[in-house]
Amino acid sequence: MMKSVLLVGLGRFGRHIAEKLDELHHQVMAIDINEKRVDKVLPYVTNAQIGDSTDEEFMESLGISNFDVCIVAIGENFQSSLETTSLLKELGAKLVVSRAGRDVHAKFLLKNGADEVVYPEKQLAAWTAIRYTVEHILDYVELDAEHAIFELSIPDSWIGKTVGQLDIRNRNNINIMAFKRDGDMNLSVRSNTCIPENGTMLVLGSLKDIQKCFHI
Repeated sequence: MMKSVLLVGLGRFGRHIAEKLDELHHQVMAIDINEKRVDKVLPYVTNAQIGDSTDEEFMESLGISNFDVCIVAIGENFQSSLETTSLLKELGAKLVVSRAGRDVHAKFLLKNGADEVVYPEKQLAAWTAIRYTVEHILDYVELDAEHAIFELSIPDSWIGKTVGQLDIRNRNNINIMAFKRDGDMNLSVRSNTCIPENGTMLVLGSLKDIQKCFHI
């Protein structure tokens, strides 16, 4: 479903977001105070304007309440990011997602209008550490401080057995979400689903439970 997105801040992070939103065919209004940055994202956005996101009159002219999502991707100026986040909420933004560069920034943003906070450096650092140091984990998506979805190699001893026979939900507090093979995803996982050969699986659980279950 196509969404209307306001993207504020067009540095490297903001530009990458713009490119991905374009791939997903969303309508994007992008703004930045820097003309060169605005010019660079023009191929990827529906519209773009040069302006100060802390200027209430300018922001009000954009019709903030009409956007499904407002993303504050400002990274180099936390004061501007905080003011922008607060102003967006005051102007009726439905959903404000703001970038944080430090833990304390995340707390301030959440208290001043952000509905959600993304912390790219911290989140990517955690992904990198787990992805490249823990064997058998092929991918990792953090859901909260305790839980994540992991893509794992399927243990040889599991192949041919059913999900019900393994019973890892009760034994290990882990849920098998899907099986992946040759790029195809099977999301219809039931107790009688047979564990396939030559594939991977997506499981939901804590890193501690995953390590204990798979001896990694």
